[in-house]
Amino acid sequence: MALPKRRHSRARVGNRRSHYKARQLVVGRCPQCKAAVISHHACPKCGYYKGSKVDHTVKEKKKD
Repeated sequence: MALPKRRHSRARVGNRRSHYKARQLVVGRCPQCKAAVISHHACPKCGYYKGSKVDHTVKEKKKD
């Protein structure tokens, strides 16, 4: 197995790690209830994704 002959400097290590960062989440609006939703995720309020109900943990409101 190859090993480095000399230690890498902090600048060289920092330059390599400069692209290791968290991306900002893309937030949109739910077409059903207009709540803020992370892209490609089901709506946490109404449970819809791409026009169909997928989240069974959200209780439906009774219509009186």
